[in-house]
Amino acid sequence: MIAEFFTQFNFRDTLSAFLILFAIIDVLGATPVIIGLREHGKIIHPIKATICTTALLLIFFIGGDAVLRFFSININSFAVAGSILLFFMALEMLLDVEIFKYNGPTQEATFIPLVFPLLAGAGALTTIIALKADYADINILCGLMLNMVWVFIVLMSTNKIQKFLGKEFIYLLRKFFGVMLLAIAIGMFTSNVTVLVHGM
Repeated sequence: MIAEFFTQFNFRDTLSAFLILFAIIDVLGATPVIIGLREHGKIIHPIKATICTTALLLIFFIGGDAVLRFFSININSFAVAGSILLFFMALEMLLDVEIFKYNGPTQEATFIPLVFPLLAGAGALTTIIALKADYADINILCGLMLNMVWVFIVLMSTNKIQKFLGKEFIYLLRKFFGVMLLAIAIGMFTSNVTVLVHGM
């Protein structure tokens, strides 16, 4: 069983899973928010934030199926629901509107709002399980781990990244990933709706 798990590794699928999670986690696009938190005296621990984000996504990745079975929901239905959520998140990125709002009750910024809902929010949690409809587990996990390495690098270098890229370029990157996310959402919706329709 373990051997079968590793033989399912596919570089192209890993890259696809990485790019999907890269777009939805969007730590680079969140750089202005992170800088704003620090300017307001919020303390952010990059290592702690990366570990908490990884743990939260892994817990949902491993236990998400059990949750779906408990509520009698199949993966394709969940993927459709997830694609709708991603669609609205893409609109938020493209149109500069705030659809998902959160007002944190504490001064701690490592877990709230950085880990949740910025990095491992509803979109990422939905995506990590929705990916199971299209990719083998090992490819999703590899894509996730690569993203966590990137998250750590960005969190450690937030100020340097802003100075190097500039606020305008970071803003353009957010728009670019918004378009990517919109395309991903539409593709995920159509492919899984087709499966559901054929299964009727």
